[in-house]
Amino acid sequence: MEERKPKILLAEDDTNLGMVLKNYLELNDYDVELCRDGILALAAFRREKFDICLLDIMMPNMDGFKLAEEIRDVDPDIPLFFLSAKTMKEDVIHGYKLGADDYIAKPFDSELLLLKIKAILKRNQELNSKEEEQHEFRIGRYAFNARLRTLTRDGDSHTLSPKENELLRMLCEHKNDLLPRELALKKIWGSDTYFNGRSMDVYIAKLRKYLKEDPDIEIVNIHGNGFRLVVKD
Repeated sequence: MEERKPKILLAEDDTNLGMVLKNYLELNDYDVELCRDGILALAAFRREKFDICLLDIMMPNMDGFKLAEEIRDVDPDIPLFFLSAKTMKEDVIHGYKLGADDYIAKPFDSELLLLKIKAILKRNQELNSKEEEQHEFRIGRYAFNARLRTLTRDGDSHTLSPKENELLRMLCEHKNDLLPRELALKKIWGSDTYFNGRSMDVYIAKLRKYLKEDPDIEIVNIHGNGFRLVVKD
């Protein structure tokens, strides 16, 4: 049986760039759907299953930022890159705040883009192939099931988001030891950029809040190096 090619949603209103990029990615064994405005791209996203989205920002009918918001409402975790000539700091920050995995300024190197796509799809494949890994952990008074994404204490269960779940899993796998920042960022976010680091700090704060009912649990920040999930016996 022929292996399924990874499917890319490419939203780009520049006809020449869109076709060149589509052809280049298809030559490298990707299935690409090219849409020339945000509304058509959103309709395609709702109609089909994609592995990654590449979004221009300045498009007619619906811009890339609004399109990203709509996509995130449907699937909070699909990899998403902005490809844009808008390179002002506030635009880049806004893109990352919308959940972009990368923000690539035009003009860009197609080979570098290809490498970034391969890296983030490999990351997602690794995150999704957890069947043989340990998925049940005891954290003080909490029971954590990484397969079900549940954190339970005294019968009260909370469902974690996918990134919360993977970060807590990695902390548990390194319990009472150092979880390097770079390792967590590259495995969960795909790269150890400044913006991804800020995002991870937000997720660490959320996990601390979820675990605060047990005074024998602490997530310690080892400045410049990473985090330790400390659980007292």
